Amino acid sequence: LTAAKDPDGTYALYGLRPDATFAFRIPLPARGHAAAAHPTRAEAVAFARRPGTFALVLDCATGRVLHRLSAPQGRHFYGHGAFSAKGDRLFTTENDIATGQGRIGIWSRAAGYTRIGEFASGGIGPHEILRISGSNRLAIANGGIRTHPDRGREKLNLDMMRPNLTIVGEDGQIRDLAEVPREMHQYSLRHIAARADGLIACAFQWQGDVFTAPSPLALYQTGGSLDFVEADEQFGRTFAGYAGSVAFSVPGDSVAITSPRAGIVAVIYLMQYRIRQYRQA
Repeated sequence: LTAAKDPDGTYALYGLRPDATFAFRIPLPARGHAAAAHPTRAEAVAFARRPGTFALVLDCATGRVLHRLSAPQGRHFYGHGAFSAKGDRLFTTENDIATGQGRIGIWSRAAGYTRIGEFASGGIGPHEILRISGSNRLAIANGGIRTHPDRGREKLNLDMMRPNLTIVGEDGQIRDLAEVPREMHQYSLRHIAARADGLIACAFQWQGDVFTAPSPLALYQTGGSLDFVEADEQFGRTFAGYAGSVAFSVPGDSVAITSPRAGIVAVIYLMQYRIRQYRQA
């Protein structure tokens, strides 16, 4: 699945076959971002880009829209979601517009994707959320940047950012929280990927001077800190201080990370990298 802007300026969600032909096209009311795949069914939920309020549940085999979701009053989506281990609940990253605090919405699939609750994300600006394989734990990338729909995509708290990676149970209880080091507090965490053993790769976007950008990639192991990968001396600058997507290889021995601003993809072989460990005083 991929969200796109067509040449005529309209937005759509496309299903792609392995041979790169289109399986289906679904019109979107505004720009889309990402989709959450159900763990056992050919079903996915596609989300609006922040600060959008729509989401579509679709049959991936046919492209038929099964349900249309709207963020509750006073909330907007951040573009990502994740299913529970059993696939009976959907978790969505959201902003409480009045307070700026991150929230995780809970939706019941059995009840036609009815909203049944929410809990705190553990920070501000929760972006990507994913379920850690083989567990009932969720990883949340709290970007740390406060925004408000009335101000578009303007960043309102760059001086006070506190990005973090939060690990929660499906009950919303925080199991672990790893903050970005104090000297790197303007490194917004947006996208993450998890390996089968729970190792999490984190991709960052620097809000400071691009020439001072640290490494855009960090790794997290349960109970540990965010350990930044130093691929070379100019890794952060080469990426223009901005990482987009991140993914593990199938064996899990390497990580691919993209920079849409720099127009590059880097593949990091984990047996060869250097880690810079930042520790709080």
